[in-house]
Amino acid sequence: MMKTGVMECPEFNLGMTLESGQTFHWMPVNDLGGEGWTGCIGSNAITLRQQGGLLHYRGGSTQLISRYFAFDHDLEVIRLSCAGHPASLKASLACKGLRVMRQPLWECLASFILSPMKQVAHIRQMSLALRTGFGKPLKGTPVPAFPEARSLAEAGEKELRKCGLGFRAKSLHATALLVASGEFQPEALRGMSTAAARTELCKLPGIGRKVANCILLFAYERLEAVPVDVWVARILGSFRSPGSRKMTLDQLESYGERLLGPYAGYIQQYLFHQARTGELVLPKKRVPWKKPALAKSITSHRGRKRGSVIS
Repeated sequence: MMKTGVMECPEFNLGMTLESGQTFHWMPVNDLGGEGWTGCIGSNAITLRQQGGLLHYRGGSTQLISRYFAFDHDLEVIRLSCAGHPASLKASLACKGLRVMRQPLWECLASFILSPMKQVAHIRQMSLALRTGFGKPLKGTPVPAFPEARSLAEAGEKELRKCGLGFRAKSLHATALLVASGEFQPEALRGMSTAAARTELCKLPGIGRKVANCILLFAYERLEAVPVDVWVARILGSFRSPGSRKMTLDQLESYGERLLGPYAGYIQQYLFHQARTGELVLPKKRVPWKKPALAKSITSHRGRKRGSVIS
């Protein structure tokens, strides 16, 4: 019998978080007394339904769910970090309850190898096809666990292409071989600096800086990482002075880190979500950057090791 319970969920929006382009397998379901979501955290089948500040759950544990959804992140501190930048502050207020999750390392790494030149809906289709074809079925949810690296390595590129991956099948298979053989160990990156971890990720097939930054942000909790895709490039570009020289994506990434502050990954996620949903009106002129009024209360977090847990 799977455990069922209710837990508090401080400043949380379950639907917004699951639909924000961080993860690609959760399915809407009518369960636990209303509309909710079913999926899995690793190999744990989970069903969730939010009711205000309470989260009804079946499967897993409060500790597992709290960690996955990063309930220990202080979102008020994160909002204060962008208080001097009107567009960012507005986005952060509009996206109250959207949390940057802590995803399983291999699952996140492999999922974002599928992401180049694809929209969220298409990545979701590919991810679910991989789970159905090569993942372990889980009792309590129609969503299988994400397949282990060894399963994808043994399947071969030809079989992976049948999941609609196209050219991404080659990169995913090659990376799965490296992970399955132990030549690349995702866990080893935890102890590295963000820059060093990014360098290692970019050595893998199919991973450039944008994908690497997604993995760093959504799996390794490097909250300063800024993945720059077309959406984010347009947003960041709109904050610059008219007539400014064009920047490369790498330069925009550095600009975003400087502009958006120590929790730049969170802030860009708010901006990205607002842009995707059509709620963000990009300014025609550069928005000036000012230090937050309560900079002192944020300084203590800046002094911590980058990528550490916010409390």
